[in-house]
Amino acid sequence: MESTVSVEAMSEDSVFPIESALLYRDKRGWHAAEPGVQIIWVIFDQPQRLRLSIVFEETETKRTQEFTLRWSPDEGTSFHEIVCQQWNFSSLDAAREAEQYTVDLSNATLLD
Repeated sequence: MESTVSVEAMSEDSVFPIESALLYRDKRGWHAAEPGVQIIWVIFDQPQRLRLSIVFEETETKRTQEFTLRWSPDEGTSFHEIVCQQWNFSSLDAAREAEQYTVDLSNATLLD
């Protein structure tokens, strides 16, 4: 996937760049540089078929996380929602949320 993708992130911690979350061999993950709404766009050079695995971890702060995943078949002109989900990181026992989505996005040009 590395050669057919570009990524745009609103905010990122320089120690945890967005590439850390997308490359299989890099286990650091991505961190925003500041709190608030974050938008990440994964832009494909050519339409792709995707299987998605997403993990959120929060070991320092109790907070609510809302996550929306959308895809576009036309480079961002229109979007189709895959999932919108909310959960709480309320203690160290609830510090990790892992989700897997198997969806046929055979003509995805952008993931938001």
